[in-house]
Amino acid sequence: MKKRVLFLCTHNSARSQMAEGLLRGILGDDYEAFSAGTRPGQVNPYVVRAMAEIDIDLSSHRSKHLNEFIGQDFDYVVTVCDNAKEECPYFPGGKKIIHYSFPDPSAIRGTDEEILSGVRSIRDEIKKWILDEFGKKRN
Repeated sequence: MKKRVLFLCTHNSARSQMAEGLLRGILGDDYEAFSAGTRPGQVNPYVVRAMAEIDIDLSSHRSKHLNEFIGQDFDYVVTVCDNAKEECPYFPGGKKIIHYSFPDPSAIRGTDEEILSGVRSIRDEIKKWILDEFGKKRN
């Protein structure tokens, strides 16, 4: 049976979306991945582009509020930003809470290429963390 993981962030626009896509794409045989936000916004188009570069399609993803997942059980609830950890220190149905804060892609400024480069860097950091954190937990 696959373990269920919910990634939480503030806007569910970048970090949690990337984490969801990466876990599904890399370890999807062992995990079901979901993401949500405490104050959902819009999925960051730079995130969609950076993920497409590694063959993970987020183009149909939407930002979701964490309330959409109330009443569901998760083996892991992961906050990927400090704001989400503060706003949601406990999630009903979450068996284990993990926190790891990643830089905010929406804070990156510069040219189109500079922004995309920064998002790629955060994507790669999240990918490494996913492999380190969840690769070792596989059945």
